[in-house]
Amino acid sequence: MDNHRQQKQPKITPLDSEEVSSTRWQLITMTAQEEDLIHRMHKLIGDRWDLIAGRIPGRKPEEIERYWIMTHLEGFAERRRE
Repeated sequence: MDNHRQQKQPKITPLDSEEVSSTRWQLITMTAQEEDLIHRMHKLIGDRWDLIAGRIPGRKPEEIERYWIMTHLEGFAERRRE
């Protein structure tokens, strides 16, 4: 006479469990104004991408973070030079 409710497990779709490969990242281009704003805000508040993206219309936090990684990490910097 156990009337325990079964907990619903969230469905995992292939998109949810897919790992993101950094080799598939496309180069993100920013305007000079966006780049300047990202650099200045990162200097002030660090890697709070959601706050930075809130100041740049049409940009998502993920885009800002990806741009930052691709322009500041050695592996990506070398790829940009090629």
